[in-house]
Amino acid sequence: MTAQVQHTGKHVAGLTIRLHPDDNVVVARQEVALGMALAEEKVTSRAQIPAGYKLATREIQQGEAILKYNVPIGFASRDISAGDMVHSHNVAFEEFDRDYRHAEGYVPVTPVPENEVATFQGIVRANGQVATRNYVAILSTVNCSATVARKVADWFTEERLADFPNVDGVVAFPHSLGCGMEMTGEPMALLRRTIAGYARHANFAAVLIVGLGCERNQINGLLEDEGLDAGGRLQTFTMQAMGGTTKTIQACVEAVEALLPEANRVERQPVSAAHLTVGLQCGGSDGFSSITANPALGRAVDILARHGGTAILSETPEIYGVEHTLTRRAASREVGEKLVERVRWWKEEYSVGRDVQINGKVSPGNQVGGLANIFEKSLGSSMKGGTGPLMAVYRYAEPVTAKGLVFMDTPGYDPVSITGQIAGGANLVAFTTGRGSMFGAKPSPTIKLATNTSMYERLSDDMDINCGEIIDGTCDMEAMGQRIFEQMLATASGQRSKSELLGLGDNEFVPWHIGIMS
Repeated sequence: MTAQVQHTGKHVAGLTIRLHPDDNVVVARQEVALGMALAEEKVTSRAQIPAGYKLATREIQQGEAILKYNVPIGFASRDISAGDMVHSHNVAFEEFDRDYRHAEGYVPVTPVPENEVATFQGIVRANGQVATRNYVAILSTVNCSATVARKVADWFTEERLADFPNVDGVVAFPHSLGCGMEMTGEPMALLRRTIAGYARHANFAAVLIVGLGCERNQINGLLEDEGLDAGGRLQTFTMQAMGGTTKTIQACVEAVEALLPEANRVERQPVSAAHLTVGLQCGGSDGFSSITANPALGRAVDILARHGGTAILSETPEIYGVEHTLTRRAASREVGEKLVERVRWWKEEYSVGRDVQINGKVSPGNQVGGLANIFEKSLGSSMKGGTGPLMAVYRYAEPVTAKGLVFMDTPGYDPVSITGQIAGGANLVAFTTGRGSMFGAKPSPTIKLATNTSMYERLSDDMDINCGEIIDGTCDMEAMGQRIFEQMLATASGQRSKSELLGLGDNEFVPWHIGIMS
């Protein structure tokens, strides 16, 4: 089996799409009627095949691998005739051996000449960080201070911020954790990494951290564990010490009002694309995800890496089954083995006996979109990372320092995954969808990439780019990748994405909860 899954990049034509010469299935480009002759495959359909679903091109015996991109996505649960629809009703999810061949296929990125490196209009902070947006954050240590954080942010309406046009907003980041949880160990460490990652984020001009006072996630412990120093742009408030809810809200509002004039004194200036760190996501995937938006985003990631930037591939359950295509591109055996260790933790510890997608089934929306199981979904999901080397692997919310393609261990649930990526330093998010996921994040803007034209047109208020043009034959893969890269630069320069125009992003801060409650 191929170690490098790669779309050919050619225009797509005909009723079906063949992804590899050795595949025993093709994908319906549009709905295929019962009894329709498919001349290009010399087969007649034996069922009505919806767009994005698979059709067998030859007899497939029970137990034989179903091949897509010449990679197994399952095994025939019964004999399948040429022309049959191939989906979860006749595809069994079974484990198969994968040869990781750590770093055997590593090829360093070839950078573009220094004088050709792309630029965007960024905001340069005093510490050298580069921002794509300019917010003030109200972070809570615990659910008990969530209301205070919300009310402080709500006070700063557009009218009250009118005198500060360079400030994108005052945003609250409440959550459900911080108390009733383990006081030591990875669950608390993960929560503190996440909060600290936001506190350090370049897209914040200033940060307020609000606690209750008696919670397990104490402010002082958070600051000490994460090496944060209060004062100046980072201020802390404890409700019980300040006299309760009303007085804390008042004190926080006054603090933000004092910080706004300085926060407003920013100017965008040309900076290298090397300062872009893009979180890669997919949600509401369909049968076209691996044919259009995901490989097109992968092309943009390859371009970004050559310009010195960073892309964070995540969603560990959604690379499962094709992780060997990443380990073979790893910069070292250590990087590859770290990725495998994260996958094994999911399979052998975290999700044992649980009805979650890494153990087989994908969501109902993915099923309706034409994806049979997690192997097929992973095949497309991994393509977001492009074809370049894997430079590093990080745990959830760890600071990302490497350049090029990296991996962060996160769940597949988009708000949780993106929260970890932003905590790690992502100042932009690129999000592909086939079914139509409605998502936006703060403080990092989200670009939405549609896999098919019908969904793009139906949900045009939410989608930024129509990658369905690849199927339509109006744009090839290379041109679409370049378009996405240019959209990244424009959005990083201040152009509002569709999700920003809709005001999304106030409810998408969701730290990963991996511990027990007591």
